[in-house]
Amino acid sequence: MLLFTGLPLFLMELSLGQYGSAGPIMVWKCCPLLKGIGIGMLLVSTFVCLYYNVIIAWTFYTLACPSRTLCPGRVRHCYTQHFTRVLGVVNSKGLSDPGPVKWELAICLLVAWIVIYLCMLKGIRSSGKVVYVTATFPYFVLFVLIIRGATLQGSLKGVQFYLTPDWKRLLSAQVWNDAASQIFYSLGIGFGGLLSMASYNKFDNNVIRDTLVIAIGNCCTSFFAGFAIFSILGHMAWKKNVPVGKVADTGPGLAFVAYPEALALLPGSVFWSILFFLMLFMLGVDTLFGNMEAITTAVLDEFPVLRGNFKKKCLFLALLCFGFYLMGLLLITDGGIYWFTLIDFYSTSFGLIIIALFMCIGMTFFYGVNQFCQDIVDMVCRCPPWCTKLLMYFKACWVFFTPVLLLFILSYIFVDLYNTPLRYGSYIYPRWGRALGVCMGTFCCIQIPFWGIMAIWRESGTLKDRFQKAIQPLNSWRAASRQNDAPPEMVDVPYSVNLADADFTSQEWESNASEA
Repeated sequence: MLLFTGLPLFLMELSLGQYGSAGPIMVWKCCPLLKGIGIGMLLVSTFVCLYYNVIIAWTFYTLACPSRTLCPGRVRHCYTQHFTRVLGVVNSKGLSDPGPVKWELAICLLVAWIVIYLCMLKGIRSSGKVVYVTATFPYFVLFVLIIRGATLQGSLKGVQFYLTPDWKRLLSAQVWNDAASQIFYSLGIGFGGLLSMASYNKFDNNVIRDTLVIAIGNCCTSFFAGFAIFSILGHMAWKKNVPVGKVADTGPGLAFVAYPEALALLPGSVFWSILFFLMLFMLGVDTLFGNMEAITTAVLDEFPVLRGNFKKKCLFLALLCFGFYLMGLLLITDGGIYWFTLIDFYSTSFGLIIIALFMCIGMTFFYGVNQFCQDIVDMVCRCPPWCTKLLMYFKACWVFFTPVLLLFILSYIFVDLYNTPLRYGSYIYPRWGRALGVCMGTFCCIQIPFWGIMAIWRESGTLKDRFQKAIQPLNSWRAASRQNDAPPEMVDVPYSVNLADADFTSQEWESNASEA
């Protein structure tokens, strides 16, 4: 999935954002027919921002009361009770019974959004400086946890469990779907954040080098982090005299129950747990930066007056964060975890894959894969020859391998949605809840045909002529690629202008009139 979907799509988003110097919506001046892709990306980022800061709120809550969450003795019972208290699943019967808001979590969520607001106040300049800390601190924590885990008895069993493959599971479509989810989430593909960040790059930045370094480094980091997790889970399994698979968990349970429970078995458990939850906080902030940057960049592109007025920009950002806070209160009620799981599952499910698929197909066959490769060559022309040669590999992926793999994953997701009911623990989601989740994902990807039809409708001529004009780049797209803003009087029209016979007849008539 990294080789045939992650790397090609990552390069496509970085190149598109860097060449056009625009956010997720404005960048589609290269092909107005595909504007809905950018809007769909923003909707996905909106859903992610809505629930992802709740994870940071949980982290704040855990850090604020280590004495209650790290009690000695009955560790499993203590952690289960704490996590249940945080999620509030005791007094709720399901989606239809959310119950009251947990005021402790409401305060933590408010603090989390204030932190995000302050970090993004000055745009990419402030968030870029914050990332120096939030991106490097997790490496330090992982390194420390790996060293500590290696000294524990039973850690080798955990590492062995982590590294021993079960080759038969490659025949399961679920494994491929999980791999795609990991790549999309860890690289941030399809959320619009890559387009926004790349729009601030210099035009001649080596985007191919960045793709290789970031994507491969990201996956190596994930592999590296596995040793920190499973070495300590192996120690926990050894103490309980059970297989490692029995203590491993998935989802929020791994971060807030299983792993902290294992840390609580170590000497100085409070210190190790605080270090771990600080790392979770840093990772959560990094994720929100990317999604919030996509939203703010797109809005500032559409309303340039906000970009030039710092007070108005601060007000907009404050209203945006406060709006997310109000909507996020639903997720910290007694039944908030049920809504959290619903949004988490459906907001980045088939909608995200469809957005990435149409981006790949649109740039390859509408904008033109040869033109797109030439755009990349124009940006990296001063780079080593191997960069341009590597484009042949990416071109093959964009044309064939990436769309085919995405279609395979998409087919499995639809079959899985139909056959497998959504669960949280023993709770089975009702049909209306699943229908709401499907509508959530559909709302994101339906923007593509809607805005495509709007782009065709705005043009003139026959349906074929309108379609041809709708896939042509606008004049301001070429102006942006030369790093020159379009003059205020410039009108966005298709890059190529087709003259009708009447135009030539009119010129001939005027010529004859002047001779007469």
